[in-house]
Amino acid sequence: MAIRQRAPIVSLLCAIVCLLLVALLWERSSKWRKGVLSVAMALVAAAAVISRLNYFEWMFHPINAPKFEAESSSKLDGKEMVLAVRYSDDARAYPISQMAYHHILNDVVGGVPIAVTY
Repeated sequence: MAIRQRAPIVSLLCAIVCLLLVALLWERSSKWRKGVLSVAMALVAAAAVISRLNYFEWMFHPINAPKFEAESSSKLDGKEMVLAVRYSDDARAYPISQMAYHHILNDVVGGVPIAVTY
């Protein structure tokens, strides 16, 4: 976590150092070296931008409004693994196959808001 917290500033400083090096080398470089320097600088800039973004938010989205159906009408295989929650008279089952992609599901069970995670 310490590395993750410092990554944005470290990557920004590295990008600035690379930009200064490219600026120093640019005038003395041939055309093909300028091309290599341009590609290298583009990669450094992309790395600096990505380190400042939470790319996990792009991949995993919580399920905020889950839909449920009765066990008798469910199309799940009988051997499908589920996460089960029971509170008071209310019970829910969340298929692992869906949870493995989304990782977080927000729900209300027995009138209590919960966050299910896998």
